[in-house]
Amino acid sequence: MAVTDRISEQLNALQDTDYRDFQSKLLPTVEAGSMIGVRTPALRKMAKELAKDPEIGDFLRDLPHRLFEENQLHAFIVSGTKDFETCMEQTERFLPYIDNWATCDQFSPAVFKKHREKLMPHIREWIRSGKTYTVRFGIGMLMQHYLDEDFDPEYPELAAGAGSEEYYVNMMIAWYFATALAKQYDAVIPYIEQQRLPVWTHNKTIQKAVESFRITPERKEHLRTLRIKAQ
Repeated sequence: MAVTDRISEQLNALQDTDYRDFQSKLLPTVEAGSMIGVRTPALRKMAKELAKDPEIGDFLRDLPHRLFEENQLHAFIVSGTKDFETCMEQTERFLPYIDNWATCDQFSPAVFKKHREKLMPHIREWIRSGKTYTVRFGIGMLMQHYLDEDFDPEYPELAAGAGSEEYYVNMMIAWYFATALAKQYDAVIPYIEQQRLPVWTHNKTIQKAVESFRITPERKEHLRTLRIKAQ
């Protein structure tokens, strides 16, 4: 049996229709009928096993996938790829087919952490791509890998410059800046004080920051005073 057929058979065996119905409400961009209803821990376990399958390359090349769970498996398998060049090639091939925030946000190649210098040019390209989930992924990688020792004041500019009409892009920008306020407060607070983000993103950033346990009460109080009232 071909690997894609085996995967389909395994996914159907793990189906949970109640979970599918619940999850479908959280993922409005996923087409109705393309979700089976398999819980994430089961998918991660399955992905680890499939990564060892000598035929898994056939599945990874078989794009676009038909099912949401197949996209999830794809993301988890590529996330575990240990060679940077191979992982990046697979990432670039997969990104155009991501169609929802869950797959985008759970797609997190571990090997990127060890190759931040090589990763940055790709992040710049992803953020400039204009494709909703590619942009969101790029900002997510910027947030995950460049808010600590590799932080550069230029990077918030990259995130701020990605603003668009897309809800899922702007939500990630707000998430980035809220996290940046927790980790690089002095460098990032001017974006809020000077109102350098669109109003919705500005206020969403403050909301997320105020909800964070990593930001001091004094800073939260200051952030609350910076909310922009709706016109």
